[in-house]
Amino acid sequence: MHLAQLNVAHMRAPKESAVMAEFVAALAPINALADTAPGFVWRLKGGEEPDATVTHAFGDHLLINYSVWEDRESLWNFVYRSGHLPVLQRRREWFHRVAEPYSVMWWVEEGVPPSLDEGMARLERLRAEGPGPQAFTFKEFYEAGAAMAAASLPAAAEARK
Repeated sequence: MHLAQLNVAHMRAPKESAVMAEFVAALAPINALADTAPGFVWRLKGGEEPDATVTHAFGDHLLINYSVWEDRESLWNFVYRSGHLPVLQRRREWFHRVAEPYSVMWWVEEGVPPSLDEGMARLERLRAEGPGPQAFTFKEFYEAGAAMAAASLPAAAEARK
C-alpha cells in the first residue's frame, strides 16, 4: 500500500498577482525536490512546466497539491525536514486560514494513482465525519492495516447475511 495525500489552499489573490509571486517562484524548485525525495511515488501535475498548477473545477482560487508516497515517514520527511518547510512556514502570506480540514491522507493500492475526484471526496469525508481509517491526518493517523480492515468490514458483514 502507498499513502495518498491531498491538500487544498485558498489563495489570497490570483496566481499571476504580485501577492503570489514568491510562492509561484518557489513552485518549480519545490516540485523538483518532491519528485526526487526518498519515498516519493507520484504527484498530480498541472502540465509539463515544473511550476504548473493543477487545473480543476473546484474553485478559481483553490490550489491543489496531490501526491502519493511510499509511507508516512517519507511524506513527513519531505513536508517537515526538507527545503519544503521554509515555504510551508510562509503559507499565511499566500493563503487564507480556513476553519475546516484542508489536508487528508488515505492508503491506496500500489501502482494505482487515485483520481482528483476521489481525493476531494476523501477530504469531504474527513470534514463531515472526522478522522477515520478512510480519511485521516498526520495528527490522527491510521496505519494501512487498520484502513484495510475497516474497508473490509462492510463486505464481511454482507457476506454473513
